[in-house]
Amino acid sequence: MDGQKQAKKGIGERLSQWLGFYKVSPYVAKFHRDANVRSATYMSLIIVALEIWMLIRYTVKYVIPGMCETFGEYWHYTNSYWIMLAVSLAIFIYSILYDKGKIKQSSMISGIFILTFAAVCLYFGMITSLSDFSRGRMITCFLCMVLYVAGIIIWRPYFSILILSASFGGFYYILSHYAYNKAGELVEMTSADLINYVTFYISVTAVAISVYHQRHREAVKTERLEEAAVKDELTGIPNMHHFTEEALGYLLDNQLKGVSCTYIFFNIENFATYNDRKGYKGGNKLLCDMAEILKEVFPGEPIAREAYDHFVALTKTENLEDKVATVRNRLKEKCPSDKYIDVKAGSYHPKEALADPRLEINHCRYAANLLKNHEDEYLKEYNESLEEGYKLRTYILNNIDKAVKEGYIEVYFQPVVWSLTGELCGCEALARWIDPEKGFLSPGKFIPILEEGRQIHKLDRYVYESVCQKLRASMDAGEKIFPVSLNFSRLDFELMDAVGTLEKLVEEYKIPREYIHVEITESALNENDNKLKDAMDVLHEKGYSLWLDDFGSGYSSLNVLKDYDFDLLKLDMVFLRNFENNDSAKKIIKSILDLAKALNMKTLTEGVESKEAVAFLQESGCGRLQGYLYGKPMVYEEVRKKMEDGEYVLSHDLI
Repeated sequence: MDGQKQAKKGIGERLSQWLGFYKVSPYVAKFHRDANVRSATYMSLIIVALEIWMLIRYTVKYVIPGMCETFGEYWHYTNSYWIMLAVSLAIFIYSILYDKGKIKQSSMISGIFILTFAAVCLYFGMITSLSDFSRGRMITCFLCMVLYVAGIIIWRPYFSILILSASFGGFYYILSHYAYNKAGELVEMTSADLINYVTFYISVTAVAISVYHQRHREAVKTERLEEAAVKDELTGIPNMHHFTEEALGYLLDNQLKGVSCTYIFFNIENFATYNDRKGYKGGNKLLCDMAEILKEVFPGEPIAREAYDHFVALTKTENLEDKVATVRNRLKEKCPSDKYIDVKAGSYHPKEALADPRLEINHCRYAANLLKNHEDEYLKEYNESLEEGYKLRTYILNNIDKAVKEGYIEVYFQPVVWSLTGELCGCEALARWIDPEKGFLSPGKFIPILEEGRQIHKLDRYVYESVCQKLRASMDAGEKIFPVSLNFSRLDFELMDAVGTLEKLVEEYKIPREYIHVEITESALNENDNKLKDAMDVLHEKGYSLWLDDFGSGYSSLNVLKDYDFDLLKLDMVFLRNFENNDSAKKIIKSILDLAKALNMKTLTEGVESKEAVAFLQESGCGRLQGYLYGKPMVYEEVRKKMEDGEYVLSHDLI
């Protein structure tokens, strides 16, 4: 892209760029200034050393032997050394203090110091070389001083050209008019020396310009890297790294003034749906709109994009609810046709000014998450009443690795039977967490937390391997096995290679693929998820049966049937709640079962708890049943024992 832009530029514009006629950011300007001051440090130190050596040399050669008798005579021959030494020493001290931040880093002051140093260097070089040239010697001193000047004044190229041209041109004029030998004759520069002189001028100027552009590219690159380290790449507002640093200072300043402050966590509700409908370009625009709104509502206060559709702010507590309401209303105005878009916010008043802002934001996040699916509420404060739930969430996220490693997670199996015979045709694998500290943890608690914390894949992989281990052990013991359905979260396909993980386990334990059924919940699907579609196609090709779980619990049931290819449709248990007295529910269930049959999909209904439900589902043509009527989730060994006792009869038809 940069190359294309460069190619489109005209000759005049490119020449202007080459000469340095363009604006630079304060960061780039400071980068150049700092580089020049550092160069002055080294150059001035060299000249300090040289001048001290020259003074020692003069003293040894003339003062000690008594050839220089008076101070006036001594000063006459050494004053230029002393002036150069004083100026160089002053520049050296200034540059050291500048680099240490001990003095004001002003562009004007540093420019004056450097120009003064350059002027003294040029003056010394011209006077010395004029004397040398008059005696038939080389003008080495002037050339050295010009090199020093070119090295410390790496400013805009046009300025380097100007000052070097003036220096070389001025000195050539001086040589042409004031270089007299002892005989009073004007000494002329030979043609060869003049060519070398001009060549040296061109070379030094080219080097100065080249160094400038090299520094400039480095400055721009460094600025971009530093901006990337503190800014969110998409929205341009600060990221969490910068927010945490800024927030602490903001809190302390306001605490000294006696002003109360509050952290806020913003979540754009249903953003995933918006992103699916509008595409990434539309979704990105909405995120940028949210960032602009935050800048307007919280001017001069710490804000940041945390991740995805999550934003944070730290603001004065006064009028907090009005500020949040303004953010919410303005964002909804940005997408008037998308009524499902909303903003949920959680707030937290920090107890300590020096507490880690990331931890404080976690409190806000927890409060905001409690507002999901609450249309009338958009702001919730984290307080002591929420402390227990927050601690449980933190405990679960911090201990999932340990729970998996130590075996606190146990896999339970809930039977699935044929509706007509009641014979066992499989089980669903379900996770239970029996913690030594917290006791029994309900999956309704820890699974949503793991999904929200993006750690659900750790649990699911453990369940997959546990199932494979148990089936393998039964096969090795010569026992008949039954198919097991495994639950796959949408996040499993994002956070791990779900297909590769399952394939590796199945091959390692040598489990026939027809004994593993893959359940994917309806809410995990959307019409634009090509990655998930591709993964499902691979699973089908490998020989796995794909089940659509919780059908009817989402908003896009028919779209799912249209866009995805499933082998079995699993009706959500919500359809069986009070269905005996609800004719509409019966009609809906019957219609769904007929639709599934028309689409060549097998059927299973979960949540079966009464014989009335069984009779209705048998009559309606539902193939499989699952529910407490046939057994609650239980450990694998209990299922095997019930099979041995004849309570469960394993069907010959398992697929």
